[in-house]
Amino acid sequence: MHASTFGSILKHGAAALALAGITAVSAAQTTPPAPTYWSPSWMASTQPIWGGDFVLPNGLPFQFNRQTIRQVARLSIGGARLRVVISNEGGTAPLYIGAARVARHGEGSAIVEGTDRAVRFGGQAEVTVPPGARLVSDPVDLPLPALSEVAVSLYLPKPSQPAGFHFDARETAYVAGGDLTGAAQLPATASQWSTRVYVSGLVVETPTPPATVVALGDSITDGNGSTPGANTRWPDALAERLAPRGVGVLNAGISGGRLMKDGMGRAGLERAGRDAFAQPGVRAVIVLLGTNDIGWPGGPFAPQEPAVRAEELIQGFRQLIALAHAHNVRIVAGTITPNERALEGSGLEGHHSPEKDKVRQAVNRWIRESGAFDAVVDFDALLRDPARPIRLKAAMDSGDHLHPGDAGYKAMAAAIDLDALLGNDPR
Repeated sequence: MHASTFGSILKHGAAALALAGITAVSAAQTTPPAPTYWSPSWMASTQPIWGGDFVLPNGLPFQFNRQTIRQVARLSIGGARLRVVISNEGGTAPLYIGAARVARHGEGSAIVEGTDRAVRFGGQAEVTVPPGARLVSDPVDLPLPALSEVAVSLYLPKPSQPAGFHFDARETAYVAGGDLTGAAQLPATASQWSTRVYVSGLVVETPTPPATVVALGDSITDGNGSTPGANTRWPDALAERLAPRGVGVLNAGISGGRLMKDGMGRAGLERAGRDAFAQPGVRAVIVLLGTNDIGWPGGPFAPQEPAVRAEELIQGFRQLIALAHAHNVRIVAGTITPNERALEGSGLEGHHSPEKDKVRQAVNRWIRESGAFDAVVDFDALLRDPARPIRLKAAMDSGDHLHPGDAGYKAMAAAIDLDALLGNDPR
């Protein structure tokens, strides 16, 4: 542009722009759109699949083939759009997905009419997930409020061995023949089971940066003993408390999880990096581990292992604290809950003995008194029977004397001080 023309534009404004052949742009048109963010809203920690020699069956079929799997999950926070995380972790072969769809969940295997949406990956309806990998879908235009339930349907047209596995979903999954990903309801002949495969996360679009709390634990965090399909685990109840603040809660509990060694999942010290500290916007981790470190050795789950000492567990917790603080994440500890008569009559007894309870008590003393954690929630004091402090209070017990029931889990979530949990976070 000639200098005289530029000077004329400065002097005469829009009229000069028109004469110069330049279209004027209004202020409204130049205002950038408000930023949005992707925030984690739900997850299921993946576990290696164990063989038939373990004390518990894994509950999985040998393979899926030309079948649709429909699985349900409840979000913690809501958002304007959704992404689905697919996991082939633990898989030894590529996972081929022929179709995927997502919808609001109705009742049973049904979805809410008018909410069904296709899920695509890089614009494609079909996708291959390499062994050991996770893939994140394209955004799906499906506005979802906080605490809403989502049904994810995957069609597997080729023989596919289970991977990205989570043992105890506390939720029914449905499997039926053919591509029924868009079906309003799966047929009554659909098989039902309670493990999760392939779907490991749900991420929502939010107007503010993500703020996330991760519950890192074992079956007590995973919700064993709670009512299936009712979302009454303690992280569920915590999500209900934090949803008004826009803080997501991710349940990184694994049944049989341990802090120091692999159990029915990788050791807590190993998986904390992936399941907790790598989560977008993580503000705090609540750790409730140790029950199986103490209870497994010498029993049906780990008959050849020597007993764990309190000092070993304490050192493990110190390492976890150091990891959290290196990631600028607050870490809150739950004391280890009582378990006299645990799994009595099931053939899996062994978690409790007087010697093991001394270790539990010593670790709990250190958790309460050391000041090593940013905060402590005393689940032991909350759940124990005043007349017999080494066992669960009857009103809090699911009946197996190891896991709380719905009332116990609700009380656990209510006992968490949200200000101590979030620290200086204004939420």
